Amino acid sequence: MIYQKLAEIQKELFVPKNQKNDFGKYNYRSCEDILQAVKPICEKEKCVLFLTNDMECIGNRNYVKATATLVELETGEQIVSIAHAREDEIKKGMDGSQVTGASSSYARKYALAGLFCIDNEKDADTNEYTKRQQVAKKEDVYLTTDDKVVTTAQWNKLAAELKRTGVSEETICDTFKVKNVNDMTQFQVVTALNKLKNTKDAE
Repeated sequence: MIYQKLAEIQKELFVPKNQKNDFGKYNYRSCEDILQAVKPICEKEKCVLFLTNDMECIGNRNYVKATATLVELETGEQIVSIAHAREDEIKKGMDGSQVTGASSSYARKYALAGLFCIDNEKDADTNEYTKRQQVAKKEDVYLTTDDKVVTTAQWNKLAAELKRTGVSEETICDTFKVKNVNDMTQFQVVTALNKLKNTKDAE
């Protein structure tokens, strides 16, 4: 019964990418967008959705484990989807609760995407994706299909370039209109690397 209802929810659910990243020139959807769209459908299908978080330590890194549980009200049957998000290594400008909160939102979004079969990736054959990969290739630091996640290699290279040039994090944040470097997307980081590459060494 619950699988039939899940199939109906997946069939009816439509969550457009209404959020805009003005610098990166692309649209995306948030966890809140998914929840807003799915709640009325769950009510119609007599199902309820639960979201929970747990913290897991793997090695020396902390991960947020998000669990999305769909429950059929008449039978109590459940379907579970789980996603993980690692806390950022760089935490400058953010306290612990902000870092965990950002990871939680990210993990919950992908737990919901997995449960309701929502595609969150950019198509590899789109012009936008190709252009971004060409920009990234200049720095030998490639973009993944998820622009939200900045890799460790990209963070390390940005930190090294800031140190070499003497450019402050505040200057980078002002340039890309973000509160701190942790809010930067992959594309912003790689674009910053391309700009810093042409900047002289600090005296």
